[in-house]
Amino acid sequence: MNRLQQDTLTAIGVISGTSMDGIDVSIVTSDGRDAVSFGAGASYPYRDSTRQALQALIGQAERALTEPLVELEAEVTADHLAAIQRFMVEHGIDPAGIDLVGLHGQTVYHRPQQRFTRQLIDGPAVAAALGIPTVDRFRYADVAAGGEGAPFAPLYHRALAQGLEQPVMVLNLGGVGNVTYIDGDEVIAFDTGPASAILDDFVLRRLGQPYDSDGALAASGQVHGDLVAAFMDNPFFDRPAPKSLDRNDFHRRAQVGETLSDADGAATLAALTVESLVAALRHVPRAPTGWLVGGGGRLNRHFMARLSERLGVPVEPVEAAGWDGDALEAQTFAYLAIRSVKGLPLSLPGTTGVPRPLTGGRLNRAG
Repeated sequence: MNRLQQDTLTAIGVISGTSMDGIDVSIVTSDGRDAVSFGAGASYPYRDSTRQALQALIGQAERALTEPLVELEAEVTADHLAAIQRFMVEHGIDPAGIDLVGLHGQTVYHRPQQRFTRQLIDGPAVAAALGIPTVDRFRYADVAAGGEGAPFAPLYHRALAQGLEQPVMVLNLGGVGNVTYIDGDEVIAFDTGPASAILDDFVLRRLGQPYDSDGALAASGQVHGDLVAAFMDNPFFDRPAPKSLDRNDFHRRAQVGETLSDADGAATLAALTVESLVAALRHVPRAPTGWLVGGGGRLNRHFMARLSERLGVPVEPVEAAGWDGDALEAQTFAYLAIRSVKGLPLSLPGTTGVPRPLTGGRLNRAG
C-alpha cells in the first residue's frame, strides 16, 4: 500500500508568517480529521541576506505579480530546507518516519480580488532534497475558485477545540490578525486587520529593534484616540466575513503614528490592533465566552491586558488549552498537508468564502 494511503500520517509543517520573523517548524500525527497529536516545534531565523531581500520587496510587492523572483525563491527555499533539516537533527527525528512535509512558504503578494496569491517556496526541490513528499501551494485553489485564500487554520483549530467551552474565539496575532469562531460545527473565520506588522515596522524604523518587547514602549505612551477613530473609519471593518488582507494593506493608514513620539506612536498603533479585534464581534452570532491567542502577540502583556479589558472576557494564550502557541501555525500546515493528500477540504464557505468546501495543495513526490 502507498504509505500516503494509511489512515494516520505523520507530517512536518513549515511556515514563515507575514511578519517574516523566522521559519516555524513542527510535527503532527493525524488522520486528517479529529485525531491529532503534535510534537516539538521550533523557529529558525532567515539568513540576513534573505530577510533583507524580502523586506526590500515589501515596498514593491507588485513585483511578485509580474516577476519570477527566481533568485529570491531559491534563497527562501534554501533557508526552509535548512530549517527542516536542523529541526529533524535537533529533535532526533528519523526522516524515514515522516510521511509528508507541508510547505506554506513565504507570502509576498495576496490579492484575492485579482484571484492571485503568491507564496515563495520550491516544493519539488525540497521533496528531492529530503527524499520526502511535500505539499505546497495550499492557497492557490481557494483563490482561483473565488475564495479569500485566508485564513487557513480554522479546520485545525476546530479539531483542537473539541471539548472546550464554546463559543470560543481563536486569535492569531501574526503580521495580520485573524480569528476562528467555533461553536460546535459552526466555524467562521476571517482576517481582522493589522496586528504585529505595523507595530514591528514602526519600532524597527524608530529604534532599530525588531519588535516592542513585552509591549513596554506601547505601555509607556498615550493613545491618540482621534487617530484611532480615523483609522477605524475604514469599510473593511464592516465588510462581512469571510475576508482577508495582504500584510501591507493598512500600512499607509498606519503612518498616522509618524507624527507622534516613539512611545505615543507605539501605544496608538497597539490600540489600532485592539480596536480592529473588538470590531470582529460584529461578524459572529454570539459573543465568545473567551479568546485563545496564538502568534507572537500573545507574549505582549500590555496588549493582552488591553484586549481583555476591552472585550470583558478572559483572553489567554493558547497554552491555557494545552496548545503550543509557538508551533500552532506550523502544525496547521502539517495537518492540512495530511488533509490535502486525503482529498479533504482545506477551506469552507464560512472560512474563506469559497463557493463550496474545497481541497487544495500540490503534492510533490520525492522521486
